[in-house]
Amino acid sequence: MFSPPTDGGRLPDSSLTFSCADLCHPVIFYCSKADNSAAGLWRIGFYYQGQRNYVEGNVADPHNPQGASGSNAESSASRSWDIFCTVVDNYGDIGTCWRLARQLADEHAAVVRLWVDNLDRFADLCPDVATTDAVQHVGPIEVRRWQNEFPQVDVADVVIEAFACELPASYIAAMARSAKPPVWINLEYLSAETWVEECHVLPSPRAGLPLTKYFFFPGFTPRTGGLLRERNLSAARNAFDAAAAAEFWRSLGLGPRVAGELRVSLFCYDNAALPELLSRWAAGPEAITVLAAPGAATEQIASWSGAALAPGSSLRRGSLAIHALPLLPYSDYDHLLWACDINFVRGEDSFVRAQWAERPFVWQIYPQSENAHLVKLDAFLARHLVGFNKSDVVRHCWQAWNGIGEMTAAWDEFAANRLLIEQHGKVWASHLDRTGELADNLARFVRGLCIR
Repeated sequence: MFSPPTDGGRLPDSSLTFSCADLCHPVIFYCSKADNSAAGLWRIGFYYQGQRNYVEGNVADPHNPQGASGSNAESSASRSWDIFCTVVDNYGDIGTCWRLARQLADEHAAVVRLWVDNLDRFADLCPDVATTDAVQHVGPIEVRRWQNEFPQVDVADVVIEAFACELPASYIAAMARSAKPPVWINLEYLSAETWVEECHVLPSPRAGLPLTKYFFFPGFTPRTGGLLRERNLSAARNAFDAAAAAEFWRSLGLGPRVAGELRVSLFCYDNAALPELLSRWAAGPEAITVLAAPGAATEQIASWSGAALAPGSSLRRGSLAIHALPLLPYSDYDHLLWACDINFVRGEDSFVRAQWAERPFVWQIYPQSENAHLVKLDAFLARHLVGFNKSDVVRHCWQAWNGIGEMTAAWDEFAANRLLIEQHGKVWASHLDRTGELADNLARFVRGLCIR
């Protein structure tokens, strides 16, 4: 049972009570003003098993992630970062980790080492990766093959365990032996559920070791870690004008649009609603061109059409033209999202990029057992659609795409309202701007913990 502090002090005014990772001890995680200056600095710490843990330092106001003083480059310069990634969902895990690694190196002067267990998948996204090289540099980032026999290496100043992957036991032991233990962060999956705000940056002391792991949650509110977004992304999107779009279409082997034509990108998992939607597109009165990503999308299209669909090939059925894409580099995928009228996306990485694209999009969430994913889908829609008078149109289409409802009518409604949905997307992106950016927030959090 928890007992109050015995050092004669009292709990600071701003504190929250949680349980430890094993749900057996309460943890009091507190924040209090470090001084009366206008710098917005706070002091953090926590009580665990009735004792004060002196993990204290001046950090940015946790309720205002934009309010830290000093540059972000200063927060990470001269610090080394190890990012560990196991590739579970084909491209989403490594896609997010690679974006984070690049941003930390490019925008925060961090020295980054990225450990990946599947270089073949990584190379699909980044052709500069040599799949046979266990150690290599891709730009400023050191890339390591994560093998069962983990080598002896120096422990980084900051260790990121992406998406609850399990760190090598030998590396954890080396962390515990360090004169100054590293900042250990579990970068969690993205969710819009309300509990995320309560668990963001929650500390979890490692039993029997002088180590504490912090849970860092991406999210959609200022009380989460925010979303990844490069500093130049908005400017690049705004500069992508009609001439740039025309050049992009030419690079894919496509000519100018015909009058009234819709162009739709399609990146999905296996989806029972897709054959119905393809038939609707083929039989409909409007010209639709689908740019299909390799994998589940082109495989299902081939099954529906009876024609093989290799990257670069095309086919036509009635009003529907389909162009099979190769796997696009990151920058070209952003261009695809910006150039299309509507984007079908999946998982996490393309889902985030679609929001920054400010185009109408339909999300297929990663399916989970017992339909647990539908709770997460509804949680995002509840946030995303606040104040939008066509919210039912979006909700019906997204639910149908995720297995609830009839797809044809839902699509017709969605397409008819796409201009209003696009305007709402711009409002939503502006809201996301105000939550702070994930790499910035992560670097700022680390800086706060390192000021002792």
